[in-house]
Amino acid sequence: MIKTALISVSDKTGLIEFSKKLSKIGVKIISSGGTYKSLSEAGIKAVKVEDITGFPEILDGRLKTLHPKIHGGILAKRTEKHLAELKKQGIETIDLVVVNLYPFKETVSKKDVSMEEAIENIDIGGPTMIRAAAKNFESVGVVVDHSQFEKVLLNLEKNKGNLSLEMKKELMVEALEHTAFYDATISRYLNLKMKGKDFPEKLSLGFEKASELRYGENPHQKAALYLKPVREKNGIVDAEQLNGKELSFNNYNDANSAIELVKEFSEPCAVIVKHVNPCGVALGKTILEAFTKALECDPESAFGGIIALNKKCDLETAKKITSFFNEVVIAPGFDAKALEELKRKQNLRVLRLENMSKSTEKFDFKHINGGLLVQDADSAGAISMENKSEIKADANSKADLEFAWKIVKHVKSNGIVLVKNTSTIGIGVGQTSRVKAVKQALEQAGEKAKGCSLASDAFFPFKDSIELCAKAGIKSIIEPGGSVKDEEVISEAKKQGIALFFTGMRHFKH
Repeated sequence: MIKTALISVSDKTGLIEFSKKLSKIGVKIISSGGTYKSLSEAGIKAVKVEDITGFPEILDGRLKTLHPKIHGGILAKRTEKHLAELKKQGIETIDLVVVNLYPFKETVSKKDVSMEEAIENIDIGGPTMIRAAAKNFESVGVVVDHSQFEKVLLNLEKNKGNLSLEMKKELMVEALEHTAFYDATISRYLNLKMKGKDFPEKLSLGFEKASELRYGENPHQKAALYLKPVREKNGIVDAEQLNGKELSFNNYNDANSAIELVKEFSEPCAVIVKHVNPCGVALGKTILEAFTKALECDPESAFGGIIALNKKCDLETAKKITSFFNEVVIAPGFDAKALEELKRKQNLRVLRLENMSKSTEKFDFKHINGGLLVQDADSAGAISMENKSEIKADANSKADLEFAWKIVKHVKSNGIVLVKNTSTIGIGVGQTSRVKAVKQALEQAGEKAKGCSLASDAFFPFKDSIELCAKAGIKSIIEPGGSVKDEEVISEAKKQGIALFFTGMRHFKH
């Protein structure tokens, strides 16, 4: 039977109604600080923690519940031995612990939060009470969020003032998930702010579920979306959906790729993505010009794709988008008439992401069976271009090389990107050899390859790719260099009159 409840909450959502119902069924309430004040003002009878412990709150409220008369009442098994010990020490049992924690996540999410404020919002007593109650779940119920209030009250009503063992187990698991997430958020934040180890010995990653998805990559796979508690609000998970069906697992994955690529450019840019890879990328004087050029790269693959724009979408661009089937369109904004046009397509997912700033995410993660691979994010800035063939490249070619180099970073390796006039002409993606990727890109480009610039995400291991480029009329190439056959590759580029630049940096993406 639930006879005594300890309630101490920072977030007081639903507190009064929940406490009134507990009080109505005869539950004695113990509370502290602001919670006690809120209950008293609402006319709900409660006992102060300090009246139980005989010890006042001290250290500006840092210490109030860490006392044997609180934790003894929570941790005691309801056995003859433990109950006798409690009676000897004058400690009463506590059957229900209702605690939510200091708002650390909300505090550090604020702009320009001070370290002092962050530290003061690290809860100590709360997690201790929650863990104590969770450990003793067979005897004590533990509630950590106002979203649990309704199911707890219904269970109490159904069981005539008691909580079922199944409910206590459910609450216990939720409580430990809650404290684990809380501690992970704190440790991750402080590691970044206090310049801890790049790769800490114990890596704790806290994510909270935002929604369940219809399915995963395939209909037989279940899926859900989880969010980082503290983030920059410049990614797909923070985009505002203005139209269309809910996003699928694949929509989120592809849209993320499109957004991160379009952020590479400040000029009007359009990106079309299929299955995580770009099939068209272009710059233009206007967003309409950029999208038109991006679509021309591979209109066949663009069907059913994900479109990302880095400037506001106007009516003419919207009309071009609705002229064929697309899954998702993302932009920082939409003209009123453009949005009206896009909404004509009932199932087209239209997303507004106002913050298109480049991510400062430090780590990239890849899950493997039994572990997690962690690396620095591939966020390298300006590139160094060393002319190795000593063949001059004009200003347009250099601009195209820089454009292609930014794109190839986002192409699955082995990756090749052909560009002319800051528009992709052909893209080779995910091939098992580099020469196959070159062939794929050249085949897609056809006659348009003549005069193009080419970017390769890694070095050419042999001169065969240079020979193919020469036959197709490629005039300039950018690649990392670093092959044992570099001199052979450079010699072939000189022979063919191709301007060959090395960057000294590889952009594998697997």
